Amino acid sequence: MSDVIELFKEITKVPRCSKEHTPFITYIQNFAKQYGYECFTDNVNNILCKKPNSQAKLCIQNHYDIVCLIDGCVPEIIEEDGYLKAKDSTLGADNGIGCAYMLSLMKQGYDCEYLFTSDEEIGLIGANAIEFELQSQYMLNIDSEREGEICIGCAGGVDIFGSFSKKHIVSNEDNYNLYEISIGNLPGGHSGVNIDENRPNALKLLAQSIKECEGKLLDINGGERINSIPVNAKAIIASHIKPKSTHEQMKIEKIDTKSEHLSLYDDNLIDFMYAFANGVRGFDKSLNVVLTSINLAIIKTTIDEIKIELSARSMDNDELKRIQNETVCMLKNYGFETSTCGKYPAWKPQINEFTNTVLGIYQQHSPHAALEAIHAGLECALFQAKYPKLNVASIGPNIHNPHSKAEKVEIKSVENLYTILLDIVKKVTSEK
Repeated sequence: MSDVIELFKEITKVPRCSKEHTPFITYIQNFAKQYGYECFTDNVNNILCKKPNSQAKLCIQNHYDIVCLIDGCVPEIIEEDGYLKAKDSTLGADNGIGCAYMLSLMKQGYDCEYLFTSDEEIGLIGANAIEFELQSQYMLNIDSEREGEICIGCAGGVDIFGSFSKKHIVSNEDNYNLYEISIGNLPGGHSGVNIDENRPNALKLLAQSIKECEGKLLDINGGERINSIPVNAKAIIASHIKPKSTHEQMKIEKIDTKSEHLSLYDDNLIDFMYAFANGVRGFDKSLNVVLTSINLAIIKTTIDEIKIELSARSMDNDELKRIQNETVCMLKNYGFETSTCGKYPAWKPQINEFTNTVLGIYQQHSPHAALEAIHAGLECALFQAKYPKLNVASIGPNIHNPHSKAEKVEIKSVENLYTILLDIVKKVTSEK
């Protein structure tokens, strides 16, 4: 039995929500010193640990930030039925488990480069702006989430933003009734990994209810993170028709207040939300994976405007550009001002000596293991672009429902993967 689970429980106590860096950096600095490693940080809070005079051929890489549905959350771990879960929050197995693997290897003194990257969950920020020069020939990322799959390709992505300020104050001569529509406790999930499972999107369900009762919008807020399928949403509307529920978790309450004037947003905003084709836009049969998708993720009402955030993904860089341009054009046609950021390229699948080594070792433990590509963003794409001579593969244990309160990791799978990881490290570090 390895010490990975105990290390994971230990680092889970260290605050690691995206944008929060200092506590974990301090923890790693102390850990590295204890086990004889040098520890470096760069200007975007990435951390690199390696031995003095290292001869490392292999870089082990993971991000250290986690998705927190509530800012500042530190998960409370529950062990149940062979899984680790969290009480009423995300668990942070994505990617605390990967970090725990690295710490366990460091404790044993393996001469590798250990790269902990920052803010992956909010746009691969650390990987995008990394400043280290890696000496390794190979990189093993441990941010995949299915045992038996060796990832050698992933989707690229781009975040799309819109702001809508078309608003007018009208006299309530038509005697509109006010309603609060809310929806919550939906399954949520990862906007790439789970996008093909038809999980309900709180914002789309809200827009449907508003549109079908010819509602006028006063206020709307919903969604949690740009890379998550929205779990919660709420709106205040004016309508002559009582809204109808579009999901069993939806609540509709009449507001017993009459107002002489109403501050309403233009109908175009709800028209966009209602018409927008959310979810899978294309499927790659050759890879048996979603090719292109887009997720309507967040809507927020501020003092004088409404802001909207969407996340697009594609396994093909040309397709990614197309869906970006198409969405921006659609937003503009509905009256939004737009911007984009956080773009990262697709990681085109490559089979090479390193991927074959990983596959060969993996199949000694799990004969049905195979090379795969996934419809989620991995930092591997950026490292492949920045370090073109680097051979990259990604593995990981069974992590279910990341980015949601239902996130859990299978303990036996964590141990299984550690055995495989150890064999890969021993093989690569012993080669001359």
